[in-house]
Amino acid sequence: MDASGLAIALRGLNGMLMIAFGLALGVFVARRWKQPWGLFGIGAVTFVLSQVAHIPFNSTVLNALFTRVGWASPTSMGAMIGVAASLGLSAGVFEEGARWLMYRFWARKARRWEEAMMIGAGHGGIEAVLVGVLVLYALFQALALQGTDLASVVPADQVETARLQVEAYWAVPWYAALLGALERLFALCLHLSLSVLVLQVFVRRQWAWLPLAIAWHAFVDGAAVAASQVVGPYWTEALIGVFALLSLAIVVVLRGRSARPPADRDGGSSPSSKPAEGQDELPTAERLDDSRFAASRA
Repeated sequence: MDASGLAIALRGLNGMLMIAFGLALGVFVARRWKQPWGLFGIGAVTFVLSQVAHIPFNSTVLNALFTRVGWASPTSMGAMIGVAASLGLSAGVFEEGARWLMYRFWARKARRWEEAMMIGAGHGGIEAVLVGVLVLYALFQALALQGTDLASVVPADQVETARLQVEAYWAVPWYAALLGALERLFALCLHLSLSVLVLQVFVRRQWAWLPLAIAWHAFVDGAAVAASQVVGPYWTEALIGVFALLSLAIVVVLRGRSARPPADRDGGSSPSSKPAEGQDELPTAERLDDSRFAASRA
């Protein structure tokens, strides 16, 4: 199937918008709240490292499980829900687990809401950039295959499958070509909320916030997978848009609740160690460290 100029342009725009959204969020947070790009990089690396374990787990363990229980090609509602829930939970455990490890062992001084926003921008931003690059790569491949004898580039037993895939790629209506960019925009909102949620484990010292973040991530991803099979892409994007609004509400509600506590385990003192009124407080290496950090943030 030959592609029109509009079809090519919109598919290219889809990928470029994904990349632009991911980077633009970092620029906005950095300028609005004066955050360093190093935190964006920490969030980005955290996402990439989470996928080093997440992708192989899905392709081996989950695929084997789906095959064993007959969910490899789900035909019933129960099987579809099982697949969606499994994929959602997998994403939640690996990504939020990685986020917790990042706060605990790497960004140990990042305990403010603004810092969580920059880390979340990096986590979701690099995902948007990578997906955008893959979208552009798929476009270049589809263009390269136009007018090409597929038998010369794929094995004979895969020619028909390849032909159907190419036709399906170009058959997507022009008005649906930008849905991917819209979904990445919504996903950025989700990552901001998740970054702030996991931060609460440390600023409130309550472990319950980690399973809450995992559950929120799993629910959003699982619901999106299930909806895409039941109501189609347009209503699915509408649903994800609602989740994006709820994610922004979480971000707003938790703002102001994420300041560094005076008894931060990673660098503060316990309430019982506070000096009596009128008594001089001796400097410690931890306090000097925190002071240098605070000065650099001013």
